[in-house]
Amino acid sequence: MKLIYIVEDHQVIREGVRRYLEMSGYSALGFGTLSTAEQAISVRKPDLIIQDVMLPDGDGFEFIEKLRKNMDVAVIFMTAKIAEDDRIHGLELGADDYICKPFSPKELVLRVQALFRRMDAAGAKSATSSTVILRAGDGVMEFNEGTHLLKVNGEDVGLTAAEWRILVYFLNNISKILSRSDILRECFDYESESYDRIADTHIKNLRAKLGPFPWIETVRGYGYRFIGYITTD
Repeated sequence: MKLIYIVEDHQVIREGVRRYLEMSGYSALGFGTLSTAEQAISVRKPDLIIQDVMLPDGDGFEFIEKLRKNMDVAVIFMTAKIAEDDRIHGLELGADDYICKPFSPKELVLRVQALFRRMDAAGAKSATSSTVILRAGDGVMEFNEGTHLLKVNGEDVGLTAAEWRILVYFLNNISKILSRSDILRECFDYESESYDRIADTHIKNLRAKLGPFPWIETVRGYGYRFIGYITTD
């Protein structure tokens, strides 16, 4: 049974979401502050965090950004901050989805179900993965989707969940030009062009982590292309 933590200071909303998730077959626990949520996470990592942004003891965006430095966990932001910049900021932090208040509990559950389907499908696909070696210029990459191994020139590289999904998508489409819309649709289930900035930000961060090697090429007017190549050396 999937375990979900709901971090929301409004008791009626928190308990309503918790009960609806439990009726849908999930195990759910609610927390009214970031400190109690942090304590629970340190004891047991959940499969998903549904995170409010404005909490009495801090900012949900900052909380997730800090958390993501130490662990990979799925996140859906649930907040009344509906401005486009707020939505984009949450998604740039690597959130898997963003739902604005007020919302339908049914819609939230459908988004949770869709997220877990993507995660389970990715897990099933990666279970049989083997390590591949890729080169670009003087860069050598070791990659294994199944074990979540990523090294560049012998150094371990840590990626956010969003960056990892984008890299996997590139490696499944080596040498193909991928538009920002392609990346958003396949990696995040977003169709709107208003989220193009998210793709650019994630790829900028991904390039920085992969080092000064020409792994990802910008194709002006079209999108991006992974130009590293698989080698048996």
